[in-house]
Amino acid sequence: MGKNKQLSVHILEVTVVALLFLLVADCRPQNGRRLTIMPDVKLEIQPNDSYNALCFLTFVHYLGSHIVFHVLFRYWISVWNLTGHGTARKQLSATSFEIISNNGNTTEISFKRIWNSSQTDEPPLDFDRRIVMGRDTPGFYTYAMIERSKEYPPTIIQQLNVVFKLQDMFHYMAVSDERQRVMPTQEDREKGKVLGFKEAVLLTNPANPDLKGEVDDKYFYANDNIKDKVHGWVCSNPPVGFWMINPSNEFRTGGPFKQDLTSHVGPTVLSVFFSTHYAGEDLAIKFQHGEAWKKVVGPVFVYLNSDASAKENPSILWTDAKKRMNQEVASWPYEFPLSQDYIKSNQRGTVTGQLFVNDWFINKRDVPASNAYIGLAPPGDAGSWQIENKGYQFWTKTDTKGNFIIKNVISGIYNLYATVPGFIGDYKYTPIIKVTPGSNIKLGSLVYKPPRNGATLWEIGVPDRTAAEFFIPNPPPQYKVHKYQNNSESIFKQYGLWEQYSVLYPKRDLVYNVATSKYSRDWFFAHVTRNVGNNKYEATTWSILFNLGNVNKASNYTLQLALAAAHESELHVRVNNEKAQEPVFTTGLIGGSNAIARHGIHGLYWLYSIRIQGNLLVKGSNTIFLTQTNADLTAFNGVLYDYLRLEGPH
Repeated sequence: MGKNKQLSVHILEVTVVALLFLLVADCRPQNGRRLTIMPDVKLEIQPNDSYNALCFLTFVHYLGSHIVFHVLFRYWISVWNLTGHGTARKQLSATSFEIISNNGNTTEISFKRIWNSSQTDEPPLDFDRRIVMGRDTPGFYTYAMIERSKEYPPTIIQQLNVVFKLQDMFHYMAVSDERQRVMPTQEDREKGKVLGFKEAVLLTNPANPDLKGEVDDKYFYANDNIKDKVHGWVCSNPPVGFWMINPSNEFRTGGPFKQDLTSHVGPTVLSVFFSTHYAGEDLAIKFQHGEAWKKVVGPVFVYLNSDASAKENPSILWTDAKKRMNQEVASWPYEFPLSQDYIKSNQRGTVTGQLFVNDWFINKRDVPASNAYIGLAPPGDAGSWQIENKGYQFWTKTDTKGNFIIKNVISGIYNLYATVPGFIGDYKYTPIIKVTPGSNIKLGSLVYKPPRNGATLWEIGVPDRTAAEFFIPNPPPQYKVHKYQNNSESIFKQYGLWEQYSVLYPKRDLVYNVATSKYSRDWFFAHVTRNVGNNKYEATTWSILFNLGNVNKASNYTLQLALAAAHESELHVRVNNEKAQEPVFTTGLIGGSNAIARHGIHGLYWLYSIRIQGNLLVKGSNTIFLTQTNADLTAFNGVLYDYLRLEGPH
């Protein structure tokens, strides 16, 4: 840690409602001391070498009980890279400690570190990590200011999160109304069989026999950021819930559809601020020499609740946590954080307008863009928001008439972007939008004209940026499927679905007839490789059969090809000649989302408008061949289709 003196806060004792928190941090003072913060909040600082490696160790006492649970609390950064050094996964360990506020109602504590060039084994970032506790608040808030000087070396950051590791007294986990259940333990995983990748473990001898034969994988419980407002765990004895509440996504990267981890076996509770999950290296934050940067992440809220009936019905605490989540969302942006870098409501602005969509083949006039996601992100190309990773983003949904209000926007320079369900492509409002404190920018009526070159001849799927509407098989029969009350959300959150393509199509590939096939039954959700045994895989070619009554040989047709995800794939398109030496179109090698292996029905979105010369088509029967050419010794090379449409001549 250089020449900075290491300090460690030993015990931070907080009475909150009926819960007592004892927080231990990683900054050691030279001499122990006790400081009274509020009548019911005490801070005891003592030297303690054993906690040097920890960010926070929390002991929570329930109604005077001395044994409830421990929580290991860390800010993690991974993977970071220094020129001349390797990559690493590191916690952000502080070298100084300061009580920012102690006013009798709110306590705010800061843990800082300033990087210097001698710290070659530490990420070249400065940080100020804060904890905030309020009187009569059943939990605490945490946020951080992450910064780099322009003098710091080139760096790549793949992930930053805050993580809580609970004691194994917690057995019930909830990440959504559907995905909540009794979970296996870490010991169950250690005794199990690792499958195709380390995160997926077959439970061969779990302590709970009901779980035998199931697969545990933390990616089962990943969520889209737009859905990830609250998740956590419940302990039955005593009946206490531990919840992570994310009141805003403005400080996260990748836009509203970015997926990330939530809670999983450990027991572990996360709030992921940025990562490359379900996106790949396109979302890694890359800094060059001379590039300065600062960002505030959070606050997020750690909420604790209790109800005696939770012993029999733990979902009661989930319902209560959702109510608290709604309160936190309504309170955003918070007024209590004391860092000057945190932007309060009076320093923000509002942007309003109305979005219409005009697809001349569907409607002859502008129609309201109902239920569209619309937002502000740093300037870029249309759709660039999904790989934007250094600034802030502000998203909302339009109403049935296309109206939108984007509130609490941090002052800055933005473009306006939108994606409209039922229509391909991305909308971008070209003029730069400059938001200033207190501004109320009225954009008026805006019109999105989605890509189209001709009339629709046929289509496959629904343009919604996911592959959810296609055929999703049952998992391999050797794996026991956990039954939820409603399986619609988790039907694709099962291990080994990709393996079923080789079972359904052992010799010949998928053939889809647009006249007789149904995409929900006949279009496999993932275009993957075929397993031919001995850990060998081969490329696969799908065929689309269609008839044309007439062909204009002198004109061009268009294949609109939208992908919901891609992983190390190269897709070739051929027309009426599967053996043609050169394809009509190739995507080139694309994607690193790993969405197929991680049970994600979407990743990064790709749209290609592919020109097909009329002289390649014939009157009567035609075939388009789609070949996923990369079979790099893995089952996970492939694409998820979102939507395909053949358009007539133009």
